[in-house]
Amino acid sequence: MYFFNLFFKIIVLSYKMTELNIIVNRVRHRLLINEHETLSHVLRERLNLSGTKIGCQQGSCGACTVLLDKRPILSCITPAMKCNGQKITTIEGITENGQLHNLQKKFVEKGAVQCGYCTPGMIITSLAFTDENPNANKEQIKKELSGNLCRCTGYKKIIEAVHEYVIENNSEVTKKNIQANDKQFLRVGKSMPYIEAEKKTRGEADYADDIKIKNALFCKFLRSNYAHAKIENINIEKAEKLEGVRAIITGKDIPGKFGVLPISQDETALAVEKTRYIGEIVVAIAADTEEIAEQACNMIDIEYKPYREYFAPEDSLKDVGNNEQIHSHSKFNNNIHKKAEMRFGDQKKGLKEAYMTSEMSFDFKGVNHGFTEPHAATAYTDENGLTIITATQVPHYLHKTISKVLEMPLNRVRVIKPYLGGGFGGKSDPFPHEIIISYLTKKLKKPVRTRLSREEVFLTNHARHPTKMKIQMGVNKDGKFKVLDADIVIDGGAYGSFGVVTSYYNGVLLQAPYRINNFGFRTRRVYTNKPQCGAMRGHGAVNPRFAVETLIDDLARKLEKDPCDIRFQNFMGENTLTVGHYRITSNGSRECLQTVMKQSNWKQRFNKMKFGKGIGVACGFFISGSALPIYWNKYPQSSVHLKVDLDGRVLITSGASDIGQGSDTMLAIVTAEVLGLSLDNIFVVSADTTLTPIDLGSYSSRVTFMAGNAAKTAAENLKKKILNSVSINKNIPAGELNMAEERIYTNNGSIDLSWTEAIEIATRKVGALNATGAYNSPKLGGNFKGAGAGLSPSYSFGAIVADVDVDLDTGAVTVNNIWGAHDTGKAINPLAVEGQLEGSWHMGFGQAISEQMKYHKGLLLNANFVDYQIPSSIDTPEINTNIIETIDPEGPFGAKECGEGALHPVIPAITNAIYDAVGVRITS
Repeated sequence: MYFFNLFFKIIVLSYKMTELNIIVNRVRHRLLINEHETLSHVLRERLNLSGTKIGCQQGSCGACTVLLDKRPILSCITPAMKCNGQKITTIEGITENGQLHNLQKKFVEKGAVQCGYCTPGMIITSLAFTDENPNANKEQIKKELSGNLCRCTGYKKIIEAVHEYVIENNSEVTKKNIQANDKQFLRVGKSMPYIEAEKKTRGEADYADDIKIKNALFCKFLRSNYAHAKIENINIEKAEKLEGVRAIITGKDIPGKFGVLPISQDETALAVEKTRYIGEIVVAIAADTEEIAEQACNMIDIEYKPYREYFAPEDSLKDVGNNEQIHSHSKFNNNIHKKAEMRFGDQKKGLKEAYMTSEMSFDFKGVNHGFTEPHAATAYTDENGLTIITATQVPHYLHKTISKVLEMPLNRVRVIKPYLGGGFGGKSDPFPHEIIISYLTKKLKKPVRTRLSREEVFLTNHARHPTKMKIQMGVNKDGKFKVLDADIVIDGGAYGSFGVVTSYYNGVLLQAPYRINNFGFRTRRVYTNKPQCGAMRGHGAVNPRFAVETLIDDLARKLEKDPCDIRFQNFMGENTLTVGHYRITSNGSRECLQTVMKQSNWKQRFNKMKFGKGIGVACGFFISGSALPIYWNKYPQSSVHLKVDLDGRVLITSGASDIGQGSDTMLAIVTAEVLGLSLDNIFVVSADTTLTPIDLGSYSSRVTFMAGNAAKTAAENLKKKILNSVSINKNIPAGELNMAEERIYTNNGSIDLSWTEAIEIATRKVGALNATGAYNSPKLGGNFKGAGAGLSPSYSFGAIVADVDVDLDTGAVTVNNIWGAHDTGKAINPLAVEGQLEGSWHMGFGQAISEQMKYHKGLLLNANFVDYQIPSSIDTPEINTNIIETIDPEGPFGAKECGEGALHPVIPAITNAIYDAVGVRITS
């Protein structure tokens, strides 16, 4: 031992390292560390305790919270040496003999776990607080959790979970069974936690940056500090000589263009010849460590020649003269990316003949997804080709992009999506960092990983477009809507992303939920020298919906009508067509509005509250997946494969991406319902392009409707095979056999087999049974140009009433209560649906009250979770959640979307309430 200690001290002195002696989760560790290492780095990189998450690296999101001698600390900003000699508890250390702590159980049971990235920090913070405050009430819990950011849940279920834990700890009440561990049969329409919820509460769910491939190099990026400039020279000589640097690449190494839409591929992995926004990647460096890669970035010199910059959309609409365009492919000598225009009826005549009109101009700032997990990825090569493990919503599109840009066959590329820490559209494009590390690993034949900082995540953006719009709306004397005309300019930033689709969605998704026959719009999407915009929750329709619902409120007041009554007058019914040939099937608009009116006591409160207090209403609708795929081909939009072997467990493989919305659980429930099984007999593998069939990804609220239908078909096909096998074996017509409660039986009892007995019969001569289900949207829409935009096999509908107080001295707005109702068709998993709705309403609340991306000459000023103000738990109003079930004729068991459409009405409901409170109309 003497010689060991001596050797240990020599190493410390030789490498300027420091000895750290800590007890983590009751295990002592003696480590050599750099004196500047943070505790989170030691826990994650040296002790492999990846349950501690890194969301911001500045102590503002709480994902990295651990206990230091029972006191919660932010490990991402805590120097490890400050913890020397002390006891640390991480999320992995709070289970007892492998059993979940009661607080973890509550998070599972109450549906407080969605993407799960914030969950470890939330549980650690809550545990420390409730140990110190065993009688804490809800308000105290909300306040304590205000330092922990959650973007998925809206906090409601988290607060309920902690509060119920406190109550049960202080009473003799028998604790409820947790459905996830029940042996009862789970069916469609019964609430259940996510199948992976327990794993997430333990900190055992691996996200992209948690997965370590041996001997991986680290990749860092040198980004442009010019918004629009020619790259005249890149000097890499000093950086090349730095020991540990393995490769330095620039735009000329990967010149191929890409983009999520094949009709608008204008981006390269690194800037080629010029930069188009501050923060664009110019150089990528792979090195032995992150520190070496960062040091090498600082040793590179780049010479730029500035071009004229375009920051305001108005400037990009104009002729640029002799100045450099942002993209030379713009059709005319300006920076317009896409123009979309559609007209139905006669807007000019409609406006002229209208009894009353309302016209307003609106200005919307850009907002960001704010997901808690930063982009991260690792790529490696082996005998099967190139594999990338990455935080993506769209493995299929990334698969195609890597194949195209790197000129590799699809069958030599594999994309794996691990657990994902939120997306909301912000991980639904192929990204430069994914292509860069794929190129580097192919070049070097070594694994390469990267993780973006929070600032880099904001610069990667692809979020909601800043928008300016002018909208006119007219009604007749009775309040019937006669005309709607919109002129819209959206700021797309430097590249295309989903912009062509966004250009149409800004207009076409105004066709409902109201009947308007004179309807038209023009949208122009422009390039500017800012990070590109793309798809964000409620894609393309959030800002226009705000405008229209504001105009409706204005028209109702001018006509001296109740804003709810004028909406009832104009709702479309079910089984009808919009003016633009959208097929409306089930429609719960009326029921949604009636529900929130009743709950909020609308009739007794609207226009009757004292000055400074107000109540407002708005409605909305959205697609359940796009009827048209991004790549026009004959492949199914979603496929699901099922396999059952001798052990009786049904394996579901699906390319759908669970991003926290619970799609893996949905697939399990749908399959179990058809086959009459409990979820103990179901196993899900998803989003691995080698192991799973094609699914187009998680965007446009498509997964429940499309993958759910595919799973239902696959299960029905498997059921037929099993029943036919039993029928032949037992010499009885298949039509007399039932499959339920894990048995195959006849009504008269002559046959009564367990599930495993039936499977043994069905697999005797064929081995495993396989079945496939697929979904393709039926042909929909008209034959005119642009008819495909916004087409969906089904549409969801919703309504919101909001209650606000306005401080008459400062103008500060407090949202007290949100009453929401959403038509989900059939709620396959009501617990998950509630969580999706609450998270969606909370995100809209943030856009209404506090969120905004701020720029100065193209420089993003608030690219962090301190200055970009996402509402915390303490800001969150009361949320009243109502699921309206209309049973859609084409959805799986009648289901349709619930994750995005709910957001649309919450913003105008809040601002209409502000008008009711103080008579000020919010248009920005």
